[in-house]
Amino acid sequence: MSGMSALAAPNWTQSSEARSLVRSVRLEGPAGRLEALLNEGSPNARFAALVCHPHPEGGGTLHNKVVYHAMKVLNDARWGWALPVLRFNFRGTGLSQGTHDGEAEAGDVKAAMDWLENEYKLPLVVAGFSFGAAMAASACCGDGEEARNVRALIALGLPTESEFRTYRYPFLAHCAIPKLFLSGDHDEYAPAEQLAQVAGSAANPKRLLLLPGSDHFFRGRLAPMQEALAGWLEEELQ
Repeated sequence: MSGMSALAAPNWTQSSEARSLVRSVRLEGPAGRLEALLNEGSPNARFAALVCHPHPEGGGTLHNKVVYHAMKVLNDARWGWALPVLRFNFRGTGLSQGTHDGEAEAGDVKAAMDWLENEYKLPLVVAGFSFGAAMAASACCGDGEEARNVRALIALGLPTESEFRTYRYPFLAHCAIPKLFLSGDHDEYAPAEQLAQVAGSAANPKRLLLLPGSDHFFRGRLAPMQEALAGWLEEELQ
């Protein structure tokens, strides 16, 4: 479970219908309006996707590099998916209303999921990086009842310890949504043995992929991160 073997990205010929257009979205969260952008996908997309950003007190926004590169895997037709992908700023970040809380942001994720469900009537792929991964996991699995319309949950750089807080995920033991834990094997905020414990305690189906030579932010390793993510999606969603 601690190794990584990246699969080849699916073969897809980009068409004019699959080119991504970006538009602002009116997204109402529990604490007020949330700044949001939608990368539109193919009219034939089988899923709609959400990507959540890292901790705002560490500078995280919807424009974060890891968030952007994950979005490209899900949205760019060259990777084989061409899904509509929503990104948003958590409360108190950028133009989003409200004040940072540290826990209640899971409600922001649920609001974004509700918007996608109402807009597309498709199963969801929910992803997050760092704090965004923690909030995505909480939104999908943390209420004692997993989100019914989520087809895949992707946790990039899921933290266990940071300068902001200690993270625990007991609710994952009862979460049957297919889960990917994708992190660097030198992640400063989730040492490999700690992340292996989190993944090991999570319900199946699940996979832990540790990217060799990568830190928490995938510095210099964004392309291998994309390849690993694309390989898991191809295996899990086909």
